Amino acid sequence: MSVSFTSENQARFEKIVAKYETKASALLPTLWLAQEQFGYLSNEVMDYVASLLGMPPSHVYEAVTFYVMFKRKDMGKFCLQICNNITCSMMGSEKLIQVARDELHIGFHEVTEDKMFSLVPVQCLGSCDTAPVVQVNEEYCENLTPETFKELIHRLKTGKTEERPGLSCQ
Repeated sequence: MSVSFTSENQARFEKIVAKYETKASALLPTLWLAQEQFGYLSNEVMDYVASLLGMPPSHVYEAVTFYVMFKRKDMGKFCLQICNNITCSMMGSEKLIQVARDELHIGFHEVTEDKMFSLVPVQCLGSCDTAPVVQVNEEYCENLTPETFKELIHRLKTGKTEERPGLSCQ
């Protein structure tokens, strides 16, 4: 399989690179663009990004493995990242983790058979005042209870996210 940006994303890449003095400085936004197009950053995609930016593949691999927002494998349509730091734990994130396991029948870093959901623990989402928090792909769902989280999972499963604006569970 040959990896390359679509013509639209190639144009976006060129605009990204133009913002920086050196191509290497465009690494993180280029990885975001690649993840957006390909869904996750396989070794082949990371090698492609390295070649575009004129850097050793090891530099790209280091960045991807350092930042938790980059996916190294297909994490399904909805990646549920559950904050389990001390504040979220005290506010009920352990109960949310159990709801996810019960509803989806997966553990951490697993993907459902239908490729709809994955479950990932994260140390902190930086939203302690609205704990417990779950990030669904790039969107925060805050002040969750086991009941509202179960409802959210059901809405995502059935495609009925329009019942409430966005994914917000407030």
